[in-house]
Amino acid sequence: MKTDLWNLPNSLSVARIAATPLLIVLMIFPERGMSLLAAFVFAALCLTDWLDGYLARRMNIITPLGKFLDPLADKLLIVTALVMLIPLGRVPAWMVALIIGREIAVTGLRAVAAKDGIVIQASRFGKSKTVAQIVAVTPLIIHYPYRGVDFHILGMVLFTAAFALTIWSGVDYFLKFFRATELGGTRR
Repeated sequence: MKTDLWNLPNSLSVARIAATPLLIVLMIFPERGMSLLAAFVFAALCLTDWLDGYLARRMNIITPLGKFLDPLADKLLIVTALVMLIPLGRVPAWMVALIIGREIAVTGLRAVAAKDGIVIQASRFGKSKTVAQIVAVTPLIIHYPYRGVDFHILGMVLFTAAFALTIWSGVDYFLKFFRATELGGTRR
């Protein structure tokens, strides 16, 4: 039986999830060449995030499964890269812990809201957060200087900005939830 669940955009999300172990293997070997290859693989996988969304809209095949898989694949890929960067000393563990905590809290919040029939759509802050994280994590994976550019310093500057946006977008989701449920108002 043919189903619309396994379409090209959903397949790209599944491929992104399935390729995450490859990123882990590449990042286990933090030498210069492997770091560059890992950054390339990470960036290529992140481009499929844009591609699957574009194709789903263009082909008009947005599915509930796709709405679940796409953000899951994004979070899995970015969190995996961040966790792998910790033992390499390329990112502070406390920042990664707060990012992971934010992701879990927002996911839980959206589930609670959905249970009550409230849909909290991805905000522009949330979408910008994902792009900022990708842009920051890529040079952190590269790490080594190339052509006079210290990719670690560049990555940390970008990561600090992405971190601030990540926290702010989490606050924004909670504010939307409280407004939508009136918990933040006088009817507590």
